[in-house]
Amino acid sequence: MKYGIISGMTWGLDTVVLGIALAMGAFAGAPEASMASAFLHDAACALVMLIYMGVRGRLRHTLSALKTRSGKAVMGAAVLGGPLGMSGYLIAINNIGPGYTAIISSFYPAVGTVLAFVFLKERMKPGQVVALLAALAGVMLMGWTSTTIEGNAWLGIIGALMCMIGWGSEAVILAWGMRDDAVDNETALQIRETTSALTYALIVAPLFGVLKFSGQVLFTPATAVIALAGLAGTISYLFYYKAIDTIGAARGMALNVSYSAWAVVFGLLLMGTVPGPVTIICCVVVLVGTVLAATSDWNELRFGRKSRGGESVAADAPVGAGVGRPAPEANASDE
Repeated sequence: MKYGIISGMTWGLDTVVLGIALAMGAFAGAPEASMASAFLHDAACALVMLIYMGVRGRLRHTLSALKTRSGKAVMGAAVLGGPLGMSGYLIAINNIGPGYTAIISSFYPAVGTVLAFVFLKERMKPGQVVALLAALAGVMLMGWTSTTIEGNAWLGIIGALMCMIGWGSEAVILAWGMRDDAVDNETALQIRETTSALTYALIVAPLFGVLKFSGQVLFTPATAVIALAGLAGTISYLFYYKAIDTIGAARGMALNVSYSAWAVVFGLLLMGTVPGPVTIICCVVVLVGTVLAATSDWNELRFGRKSRGGESVAADAPVGAGVGRPAPEANASDE
């Protein structure tokens, strides 16, 4: 579970830092800002992963994984999560504002949960589903209190729907692909980010006419801030993919959607944006709801329990198996 919590926290940081970048210099008010920033963001993530995997001597593992069926599936997921999902997310923010974007895009775990149920046979208990719906309601109310329309409303709604479908389906395909021992979570992420960056560079950016703009802003302070957001995003994805591999697509997404609450926290820390009482309550509901939705046995959330020998056992001690590779013991940990 801790992997999913950290993924949501760092994606909230990524969101705030990216918002700061979009308000800087040439990006501020530019029609090319959405697509260009998405391209530069994923390019930065791909570069970080190239360095990370290179330092660890694991580049050859990625090349080998690309030849497998699972590796090719991850490439397909990359297009759904990157050029489709991320571009839609930024298009929505630029046109209908972060509030409405949060309301619509936050339903990607619901889409992913249905797909995971159909294709991966993942199950969530009724209490977990209720907790997820409560968390999504918190996100919706939080978005409703900060709704603004800044551009083309229909374009923004379409962008948010693209994000919802792209992110929801990406997680399910990744969960399937990472069942193959040849594709672990780190290899999957490098394939994802490299595929996404190349798709932007070769298809999306030229198609939408933002390649020239991206080149013009490449060596500006705003792009340096986007690179920082990309670093936070890479860390988020590393933990997100680990969560999906360990506890499944549905529960991994449930934890990741907590980014909306963490974005409020980082907005306060980095931008001095003080949240109102309703927003604070919504953040608590989102954080509690996502944790409950990701926990199959709520008794695990106790701070400790007594073992048969009378010794205290940590609340996150091994209790259940994930959906990825077989755990070393019959009862694997819900990390």
